[in-house]
Parts: sequence; structure tokens; C-alpha cells
Amino acid sequence: MSLTDKAIRNAKPKTKPFKMSDSGGLFLLVQPSGSKWWRYKYRFAGKEKLLALGSYPTVSLQEARARHHDARKILDSGNDPSEEKQEAKRRVLLKSENSFEAIAREWHQNQIQKWSPRYSAGVIKRMEADILPKLGPRPIADISASELLGVLRKVEERGASDLAHRLLQVCGQVFTYALITERASRNPAAEMRGALKPVVKTNYAYLKASELPEFLKRAGNYDGHPQTKLALRFLLLTFVRTAELRGAEWTEIDFKKAEWRIPAERMKMKTQHIVPLSKQAVQTLRELQSLTGQWKCVFPNQQKPSGCMSENTILYALYRMGYHSRTTGHGFRSTASTILNEHGFMADVIERQLAHTEHDRVRAAYNHAQYLPERRKMMQWWADYLDKVAAPDAGHLRKPKPSTKNGKPGPHDHN
Repeated sequence: MSLTDKAIRNAKPKTKPFKMSDSGGLFLLVQPSGSKWWRYKYRFAGKEKLLALGSYPTVSLQEARARHHDARKILDSGNDPSEEKQEAKRRVLLKSENSFEAIAREWHQNQIQKWSPRYSAGVIKRMEADILPKLGPRPIADISASELLGVLRKVEERGASDLAHRLLQVCGQVFTYALITERASRNPAAEMRGALKPVVKTNYAYLKASELPEFLKRAGNYDGHPQTKLALRFLLLTFVRTAELRGAEWTEIDFKKAEWRIPAERMKMKTQHIVPLSKQAVQTLRELQSLTGQWKCVFPNQQKPSGCMSENTILYALYRMGYHSRTTGHGFRSTASTILNEHGFMADVIERQLAHTEHDRVRAAYNHAQYLPERRKMMQWWADYLDKVAAPDAGHLRKPKPSTKNGKPGPHDHN
């Protein structure tokens, strides 16, 4: 006789387990504790076996019969339902181990040695914010291009188009890693060429030559922390990247040679960069020595001097001076480049001083000192130029003749 819901509900536990049969080998095992377990008894390869189908009432009578029906179909096809169940569990476990998040974190760990700590932390932070909450639990092999696009569209919708493109690039590398390690068969990121909105690149705001006199006046009257005031001056004199300025250490400064050698690991392009120091830059460093010479960093953090200056210090100082949206620390590079080009300095000399990339990385490794004599003269000219612009009675600057084709400096380089 088949079971009914009423009979199951009314079944009381006994001192020993007992069975309540349904049909076709399906039965309910009632334990002395009162728990009730669905079981399917069958024979496979001449052996009697039991298949667990869940517990009542989590699995109702109707659901137990459906599971029993599916198990009998497997048995009729010549397979063992218990082994099929174990294989299904294994596949679920495998998918969990091969989730997008698991593989993404594995890939990230493999890249750490190649990256700076800051960049490494930034990559995983962006993934945790925008990708892993949606795609993290998903088996990486099951993720489609449209699914990935849907996640990145959310990033675009909040106006972060550039970030969406960077996340796509990172996801592409994760999928490639999954392919190489044979945990995925395709890279959906590679199928998304042109799917995202193009990034509209905007140049950093920077000062024009005509704006320098007023800026230098305000910089000279800056009433914030003395270290910040000197940092602004040194950044304008050297026009390095703000990250390179912030990380400057006293051991990198050679006062005798008037050079600042920035090690490769702190440079964007991972090659050593020499910054020739003008007399004005050296004087600025001497003033800084009296403030920060006891610390490792030339520009230490004001709250924690063992670390370097905060990344927003320069920007906030410019805001305070009234230059919000008018220039940035990085914009000093454009200001210097524009003026130096206008005054006839060789483009190659300027580009080398800006530490822009060499297409040939091997060549770049050997050419970190390229055009150094010309760059020394150029940097001193630039510092003198700023002094003259800052002085109202300096008279008109003499525009120098362009550098000659053979690379020798023009007359302006001897000022």
C-alpha cells in the first residue's frame, strides 16, 4: 500500500528504527529520534544498495517519488544511481573549486612578484568591488560574453568607462589563465571587442606659459605646511610624476653629482631614471633636509613620518591655492614639455627627461642616461626660466634658437 502525507505526519518514533514502504523500493525510515529519512533500495551488479533521497519534511512525499523515479530511470539505463549521485557531487565541487573568484585569486597571486604592492592591491580591490560580487561564485567555464558584458555595463552606467575597460582587460587575463590551466575552453572577454563604449581621453589640466607668473606668486605665498610648499617647488623644477616625487628617498639623491636616480621599481616603465638637478632644485633639497633629513623619505607623511607623503597632498595644496580643475601635479609635466618645445629644445631630449617609454625595452634598459649632458643644461635653463617668470622686473625672456640637427644644444642651453 502506498504512503500518504497523513500517515507520514502521524507516524510516531519507536525504540528502534522502522520502515514505512511506498512502492518500487522507496521507503521512509523513521528513527527513534523522530527524524524521517527517504531511502531507495535497489540491486545493482548483483548487490543490494541504498540511495539516500533526503529527509522529511524538507523533501515531501511528492518530491521523494520524483527523485525515486529519476533514480529508477538511471538504473534502467544500466548505471548505478549512487555512483551517478557521487559524480554529480564531484562536478558541483569541481565547479566550486573552478569558480571565477577562485581562479581570479590564484591568477592574482601568480602575478604579485611582477607588480608593485600598490598596483597589486589596486587590481584585487577593483575586482572585489565590481566583478567578484556578481561573477565570483560562477563556474568560470559557464560565464558567457553577454554575462560579463552585463557586469561591465553597470560600471559604465556610473560614468566609469575607463575603469570598465581596465576591468575587461583584467578579466581577459583571468580567462586566459583558466584556458592555460585547462579549466575553461574559451575566453569570453576576447569576444567583446568593441562592446564597451570607447574611452574619451582627456589631457591633464595644465598651466599655460601666460599663467605661470600668477601661479608662482601664489606658490611663493602658500601658507600651508612648509614641506608641501617645497614639494610643489621641487615638482615644478623636476616635472617628474607625482608618485615618483612622493616616493623619493634621500639615498637616491647624489648632491655631489647633482642627480636624483629613481630606481627602476618605482618608475612606471620599470627602468632607472636620472633626474639632473638644477641649482634651484639642489637648494630646495637642502631646505628640505633641515625639515625631513632624519627620515627615509624626502617627503615623509606628516602623520606617520616612516611612510611617504599622501597621494592627495599636492592636489589639495593646488585646490587651496585656487587651482581646482585648472592644473594638477601631473599637469606640471605638460607645462614644462610645452614650454621647452616652444623654446627649441630637442624633442628627444624632452621625452627622455619625461621618462616616456621606449618601444624597444632592451634599448631603454641601456639608455637611461641618454642625452644626459643636454638634459642637465635643459633642466638648469628651465629652473632659470621659472626664476625669471617669477620676478616681475626680470624683463622679457630671450627665446633661444632651436637645437641643431646634430643634437648639440642651442645657445639657450648655456644660459
